[in-house]
Amino acid sequence: MERVIREASGGERMADDYRFGIEEEYFLVDAETRALIEKAPEGLHEAATAALGDSVDHELLQAQIEVQTRPHTDIAEARRELAGLRRTVAKIAAAHGCAPVAAGTHPTAIWTDARQTPSERYDTIIRELQIVGRRDLVCGMHVHVELPNPDRRVEVMARLLPYLPLFVALATSSPFWQGHRTGLRCYRLALYDEMPRTGLPHLFRRTEEYEAYVAALTRTGVIRDGSFVWWMMRPSAKLPTLELRAPDVCTSLDHAIALTALYRALVRRLVRDPSVNADISAVGRALALENKWRAQRWGVSAALVTETDDALVPVPALLDRVLELVAEDADALGCAAEVAACRTICATGTSADRQLGVFAEADGDDDPERGLAAVTAWLVAASKPGEQPGEKSGERSGEPG
Repeated sequence: MERVIREASGGERMADDYRFGIEEEYFLVDAETRALIEKAPEGLHEAATAALGDSVDHELLQAQIEVQTRPHTDIAEARRELAGLRRTVAKIAAAHGCAPVAAGTHPTAIWTDARQTPSERYDTIIRELQIVGRRDLVCGMHVHVELPNPDRRVEVMARLLPYLPLFVALATSSPFWQGHRTGLRCYRLALYDEMPRTGLPHLFRRTEEYEAYVAALTRTGVIRDGSFVWWMMRPSAKLPTLELRAPDVCTSLDHAIALTALYRALVRRLVRDPSVNADISAVGRALALENKWRAQRWGVSAALVTETDDALVPVPALLDRVLELVAEDADALGCAAEVAACRTICATGTSADRQLGVFAEADGDDDPERGLAAVTAWLVAASKPGEQPGEKSGERSGEPG
């Protein structure tokens, strides 16, 4: 996402303004049936590029499209741009008989029907990964944040590890797969983790360690460059940013902005205070890995384990601790309201919770076809900026004590 940092946003800027950019991936569905398209309609991507330039791009599969914001320092401006990108993609897709869907998985799509986008990079990925790559029918959200000193990205990444499950929990939007209720709020990461160099980052503490890892893989021909490292968070291979890749793409634009603001504020806090999680160890990473699973399974209803608490900590309580930690940073960055909106996600549920609620309201257990049709209809409508039909949170019980 080279536009995120390399393109100036206008005017002078400070070295510590923590510029950021957002990438979102969407599915393209038939406007009438809401089934995933197999092949991109002729002219759709050309029309999108003509309207949006390099703010829009292809993805691995033809049934996907990606948008990228320019770099921002103001969260309200970022929201306006992302809303405009969603609207423009929806308008162009409609002219080609399609609609975009912002969800980590499409509820009824069959991965064997999806076609790869012609591209040398994607050819390489599929040739290397085989069935694992072809099953990668998922959509995520990526947030880039520029650090004042890019050489600190690896150190900050290590200290951010314990917070990654929180971002997974707050963004869940993939409870269905190939017409089945998976029992997980975030099935996307279960699929994505089939691929190499995914999941939690390794516990590298210094830039030299990370660079030695990438150098060994590139020197031996395992990967071409660092862009083939697909962890849930990584130092960008092309930009001076630390890139969050953990979240499912958020169906709600408001949720996407809230998570973006929280990540940016958290990065600033850890840059300013090197003592936060300075002592993270192999145990801390192992607990983050366990919490990643719990976040995938239960979303915002999960309870997570820490090294210091004698009992599991519910996600809302853990979020409160993080919000207290970053309060000064959120104020300084002008995004306190957006960061606080993460509490609303916990209270009302994520896209996954709402999808499950829509499924239940349509008696999906008795008639799965009707339930799934209701879910896909909700997703098409809810993916539009500013529209969130059916605000009920859905089922959110079942987390073991």
